[in-house]
Amino acid sequence: MKQQRVHILISGKVQGVFFRQALKVIAKKNNVSGWVRNLIDKRVEAMLEGDNKSVNLVVEWAKIGPANSHVDNIEINNEEFKNEFSTFEVLY
Repeated sequence: MKQQRVHILISGKVQGVFFRQALKVIAKKNNVSGWVRNLIDKRVEAMLEGDNKSVNLVVEWAKIGPANSHVDNIEINNEEFKNEFSTFEVLY
């Protein structure tokens, strides 16, 4: 299975709506590792690593987000897979 690394930036109503925690649950359920954090400019940033299908499922979820969120835009940047993470963390 081909592995991939994706850096995403999500904008909209994505802070204060449990976006990071919900993303962590979805990532772990799909065996995707990496991290997610809030940015000062009100966006959410995440780094995802895993097999193509699993990472794509998490990215598709992030385009919608949890209840009470509203995603206006998502920037998706593919990066070189580094197998850098063993877990998925919410960064503060």
